[in-house]
Amino acid sequence: MARVKRGTTVKQKHNKILARAKGYLGRHHSTYRAAREKTEKAGQYAYRDRRVKKREFRGLWIVRINAAVRNNGLTYSQFMNGLKKAGVNLDRKVLAQMAYDNDANFVKLIDTAKRFIAGDK
Repeated sequence: MARVKRGTTVKQKHNKILARAKGYLGRHHSTYRAAREKTEKAGQYAYRDRRVKKREFRGLWIVRINAAVRNNGLTYSQFMNGLKKAGVNLDRKVLAQMAYDNDANFVKLIDTAKRFIAGDK
């Protein structure tokens, strides 16, 4: 059997890594070894942060809702408790968008939550 030389295979593998490292600073975009280390670490960060992003957005939505609700005399937890008692099933993303846009329906939701907190229904 003939000997297999892997020059083209290795070159393709290196080029694939170097293409992923395009835009990195210094020798990290041009040297295979440095580019491989950087792209591996970038992949780890990307994997982790796809999950972290969900947490961060939920926190942002809560902050926006809380700020809008406090202008109307409630706290975030009181507001969410009132909505739960009222049977309103809107997620935080939608509530935050309504609060951010100063939607008139958001004020109605606040009034609804206040009624159900007081027990008037």
